[in-house]
Amino acid sequence: MPATASTASPVRRARVSIGAAVVLGLIVLSIAVGVGIMRGQAAPSETVPLGSDAATTAPSGELYVHVLGAVHQPGLYVLDLDARLVDAIAAAGGTTDDADLTAINLARLLTDGEQIIVPVIGAVDTAPGTEDPASSDGLIDLNSADQSALEALPRIGPALAQRIIDWREQNGRFTSVDDLLAVPGIGEKLLAGMRDLVRV
Repeated sequence: MPATASTASPVRRARVSIGAAVVLGLIVLSIAVGVGIMRGQAAPSETVPLGSDAATTAPSGELYVHVLGAVHQPGLYVLDLDARLVDAIAAAGGTTDDADLTAINLARLLTDGEQIIVPVIGAVDTAPGTEDPASSDGLIDLNSADQSALEALPRIGPALAQRIIDWREQNGRFTSVDDLLAVPGIGEKLLAGMRDLVRV
């Protein structure tokens, strides 16, 4: 006996309700996944407008660096606390074609509040007529002296000279002659013997 309209209608309505519930569930799931993906995405670094109040203090886990010179987008950038010089340059859009990469250490760790200047080729020159690490005052500049200049100091051999250069590349500029005490192998007695021969 064929199904009457009264018996077929509830079955059809039940099928439509199940189909609508499935479609609604898929829509809700898609929205949830999309929101989760958007929340998980974060820019590796961000630039901070000059004059912004955000630039006054760096939150925990971040550092601010000012990138200038031969880069495509000079400016103030917020980077991770363990960022290196190469990360700062990448945040600034990379170097220009005339950048002198031999004058900087791309692997150096950065410090908060640091200003980075990427020089152009020829700006840092050791040719005759340019400033020598042992300048007119006769003192050796700890921040620009090469290994041979450092070895000219009393009791500084190749190993200690290299440690001074390594410390400079890892920690940034020497701010005082006393910073030499942080270099492994240099103590008070050794520093006293060359204190009057160096400057920063």
